[in-house]
Amino acid sequence: MLGAAAMPELPEVEIARRSLVRWFEGHRLVRAEAEKSRTFRQGPLASFTKLTGPLTKADRRGKYLMLQFGHEGLMAHLGMTGKFVKRPPDTAEPYSRARFVLDSGEVIHFKDARMFGEIQVTKAELLNQLPGVKKLGRDPLVDGLDWKQLKAAIGDTKLDLKVALMDQTRLAGLGNIHAAEALFRAGLHPGRKAKTLSDNEWKALAKAIHRSLAFGLSEQGDEDEIQYVEEPGTENPFLIYGRAGTPCRKCKTKVKSYTQAGRTTHFCPKCQSKKRKP
Repeated sequence: MLGAAAMPELPEVEIARRSLVRWFEGHRLVRAEAEKSRTFRQGPLASFTKLTGPLTKADRRGKYLMLQFGHEGLMAHLGMTGKFVKRPPDTAEPYSRARFVLDSGEVIHFKDARMFGEIQVTKAELLNQLPGVKKLGRDPLVDGLDWKQLKAAIGDTKLDLKVALMDQTRLAGLGNIHAAEALFRAGLHPGRKAKTLSDNEWKALAKAIHRSLAFGLSEQGDEDEIQYVEEPGTENPFLIYGRAGTPCRKCKTKVKSYTQAGRTTHFCPKCQSKKRKP
């Protein structure tokens, strides 16, 4: 399988959701285990270890997973390196921060080497009211996203276009990679100001966002375990991300990069001109 994003973005989190639904199908959670760690910094560990029963609902909004076990709810954010994996009984898993033991004996691990991810347990009806979830903007897959909705979400800001796309309060789910990929597909410079786009450019960008997310989902396919592009042995499948110094795949111009709002931005200076298009 080719690599996913260096940090989980909407496609990776959606694949995690689908995997969890598949793994729990026909099974019950008989025991939840974890040691005290930063993973549970938003709530008591005891709330997690009390979870049991079938997975009754699994939602995603932006980069947040919201799972329900009857009346109890669990919010999970993968952070930078978090992922869910399923293993046979009695299999040691490095960096396992939480474990869901199924009635089959198999174990679903939440593994996270850097521990920027988090798990929080609350009542199921309160999941959408958690601060991180409540502030999210429009989700392209959950809510839909056409060009007018995209313009309404980010068109009033003076921010650079790529920075605006990554603002989770405006648009939920896009991160450094899929924002860069969408802009490349749309032929838009990441440093353009969002408010300068023409209607045709908004149309191109909305289409490019959907194409980039669809590509991310298709690259993962039905694999059980997400692979991040910076993991050893993983290839980079993206069109522009991580390709500074190499020929652009469209025009062969050397891809450039620069720091934008603290993140590395990759772009083609020829395909992504700063000039406004009609």
